[in-house]
Amino acid sequence: MASMLDGCAPWPEEFVDRYWAAGHWRGYTLDNLLRGWALQYGPRTALVYTDSGSGTRITYAQLNRRVDRMAAGFRLRGLRPGQRVVVQLPNVPEFVITVFALMRAGLVPVFCPVSHRASEVSHVVRVAQAVGYVGPSTYQGFDHTAMVADIAAQGPFLRRVFTLEAPGAASPYGGLTTDPAGCQYSPLGSIDAPPEPALAQSADQVAFFLLSGGTTAAPKLVPRTHNDYAYQVRAAAELVSLTENDVYLAALPAESNFTFGCPGIVGTLSVGGTVVLVENPGPAEGISVMGRERVTITSVVPAVAQLWLDVLPTLQADLSSLRLVQIGGAPLRRATAERMGPELGCRLQQVFGMAEGLLTLTRPADPDETVLTTQGRPLSPDDEIRIVDVDGKDVSDGEPGELLARGPYTLRGYYRAPDHNARSFTTDGYFRTGDLARRTPDGNLVVTTGRLKDVPLRD
Repeated sequence: MASMLDGCAPWPEEFVDRYWAAGHWRGYTLDNLLRGWALQYGPRTALVYTDSGSGTRITYAQLNRRVDRMAAGFRLRGLRPGQRVVVQLPNVPEFVITVFALMRAGLVPVFCPVSHRASEVSHVVRVAQAVGYVGPSTYQGFDHTAMVADIAAQGPFLRRVFTLEAPGAASPYGGLTTDPAGCQYSPLGSIDAPPEPALAQSADQVAFFLLSGGTTAAPKLVPRTHNDYAYQVRAAAELVSLTENDVYLAALPAESNFTFGCPGIVGTLSVGGTVVLVENPGPAEGISVMGRERVTITSVVPAVAQLWLDVLPTLQADLSSLRLVQIGGAPLRRATAERMGPELGCRLQQVFGMAEGLLTLTRPADPDETVLTTQGRPLSPDDEIRIVDVDGKDVSDGEPGELLARGPYTLRGYYRAPDHNARSFTTDGYFRTGDLARRTPDGNLVVTTGRLKDVPLRD
């Protein structure tokens, strides 16, 4: 069996050998890939953050140095390799820096939406046995520090809290504060120390955890390894022909798989492009930033795309740089899809994806009808897809059924969830997505609304 953290299901050895032989897995950790990108693209702009017209620009060399120093700072604060740290930050440069710094320190980030509150966050802390938390002191009127203090007081895991302060705000923690329960609090900006020698790590280890979705169940932890995620972002970047001249707008939450790696933030960094981070994807900010920063590619949900289309005629924005908009996360109405090209002046790409792995996309060379009406084909030639009925039998093309998947970047089991895994995976390792889909005669997938009865809810 491949080596992974306790509590995670590894790929069987025969699949490990297959994915290595195919060149999908290459043995690089994500933080070491960043070192290489910094050497290759050092003076180029890696991250841009815009807020009310002001801007922060960080080069690849600067990003790597900040990751190095923050990684050393986390270790100086007593965090140890293999421990889990919840990251609950909005779309700010500190999200990218923190995630890579944690990985470089051998820690495992747990991505948590900034919208989650005590019930979800405490559940995540408990399942992950997270010893650390990184989040805003307050955000959009909500006191994250008070929330996490309550969670820490419940014990026994959370012992290090790092808070991001709003620009210009003074931290309530001069440097380091310890509460009566023994939990230490410090501003994220103080997590800085001289870089240390690189830590030897294995690419088959879990790089970070994403959270599953669903409307009724508590979120489950989705382990993503360095090998599987590096492959996903590389393949997605190649599919959309990303280059160092591309500018990606991270409009949706950065902690989502769609924004982080389809190809998203990491895919853009992998080719020397520029990532523009915005906290509000609404038309006023999103469209103006696209024009100002000469954005070439972005990914949004249908509701955001609809807002942009409706407001665009009232705004004076030059979107001539925009070449591709990815849309996923919900069904896209054909009427909206047909407006994308003519009104935004770019190509549309429909995407179906999930934190658990499987990613299907339309291709740039696909006929218009395919792009308008399907979610395309799987990303990898080694993605294995089945569409089955309620009895688990394969259905004919054109017939709807439950979508099952396994492949080089699709999980084999949720973290520390044996009972749920018994229901969510077939005996031969296919993930039961719970989504209804049908396959067209030319091999494209149409993911339909609704869910198969009695299938566990998911993102």
